[in-house]
Amino acid sequence: MAHASVRGVTLHYEVIGEHGPWVALAPGGRRGIEGVASIAQRIAAAGYRVLVHDRRNCGASDVSIDGEGSEYEIWADDLHALLVQLGAARAFVGGSSSGCRMAILYALRYPQAVEGLLIWRVTGGGTAARRLARNYYTQYIEVAQQGGMAAVCESEHFKARIAERGENRARLMAMEVPRFIGVMERWNRYFIDGIDLPIIGATEQQLRSIAAPACVIPGNDNSHPRRVGENLVTLLPNAELHSLGLKDYDLDLSPRDEWNEREPALAEFFTDFMARVRAKSAF
Repeated sequence: MAHASVRGVTLHYEVIGEHGPWVALAPGGRRGIEGVASIAQRIAAAGYRVLVHDRRNCGASDVSIDGEGSEYEIWADDLHALLVQLGAARAFVGGSSSGCRMAILYALRYPQAVEGLLIWRVTGGGTAARRLARNYYTQYIEVAQQGGMAAVCESEHFKARIAERGENRARLMAMEVPRFIGVMERWNRYFIDGIDLPIIGATEQQLRSIAAPACVIPGNDNSHPRRVGENLVTLLPNAELHSLGLKDYDLDLSPRDEWNEREPALAEFFTDFMARVRAKSAF
């Protein structure tokens, strides 16, 4: 494992594989590197260098409740800066759920740096927007209002971030409560404003502007409705749709074990897609 100073924060990262085209993968939720470590290993074994990292406010990286734009735009900018540090001028960028949102924003902000998109479990719709807004932001706004930054430090997510990186407590305690709440409210609006968008975080016009080839595997629950992934493929100009044959669930989240069982097939979809993209670009 390694650490890099990126745009004022320290990010924890790992590069799996020593040679080959660059790939950057991010997990869903606020999970750390472990969320994509297994599929990264599979893709690296096919001849790729795969960057996995703990995004700021996740895993063993710095907590930083600050910056302009949404948290996902900040994550996309961090990823680009990290890839540049590592000498990766272009990369396949992808992820699951929140990692998918970051990858889409990355393609919008850095189109020249994207060789292709690897997208699975696309998030969209009112159920996802309201649930995730509360999970990621509203609950911590309430904690700060009721108990200040000391209470924020004792909340489940931030207590875990402090356990993984002790300096994070001082970073949080240095924040004034109104500033913390203001940033979290801005990030929260990103989700609430996304209820009627094709996917959370991007308009139809923005999605139609993405020229990079994309491999999309839809989700199968109420936070990642199959229709959202299928619709995304109709909006991205150079996207292809694949299915893992999973049944749909009327639940917030489908069983993770079923996705884990299909991981070899998921990795094969992606490595086949990347090989075809690179073969086409060679002509």
